[in-house]
Amino acid sequence: MNKERALVICIHNSSRSQMTEEYLRRYAGDILEVESAGLEPGTLNPVVVDLLKEDGIDISGKPTKSLFDLHRAGRHFEYIFAVCDPEAKERCPIFPAEKKRIHWPFPDPSKATGTFEEKLAMVRPIREDIKKGVQEWVAEYRQSLGVQ
Repeated sequence: MNKERALVICIHNSSRSQMTEEYLRRYAGDILEVESAGLEPGTLNPVVVDLLKEDGIDISGKPTKSLFDLHRAGRHFEYIFAVCDPEAKERCPIFPAEKKRIHWPFPDPSKATGTFEEKLAMVRPIREDIKKGVQEWVAEYRQSLGVQ
């Protein structure tokens, strides 16, 4: 079976898209190739790095990617997951090679304030919402393919 390809996009590719990419890979990596990229790639959010480690996923040292680089390389993706929050929806990138676009508006973890522990507490529910959304989508996707 050829794997379809999915791209997760947001503005900076530093938090939401990274979490979504990793959970899609965890729950559907056997049937789906997954990448993430951003319109203005930044650096990984250390809070997100720690929260993913809680789930046994290590992205420390992982580079962020530019959506434009993927476009210039002629990359094609069947599924595009846009994970920008409602406030950034107008800036959320569009990838022209997409077959189906799914918009999941998650709050921006970079807006969390306070100590590192307070930021973890503020971003943890976002991680859980992303994980739940991914699990639900993957269950439907697997059903549509007739695979478990």
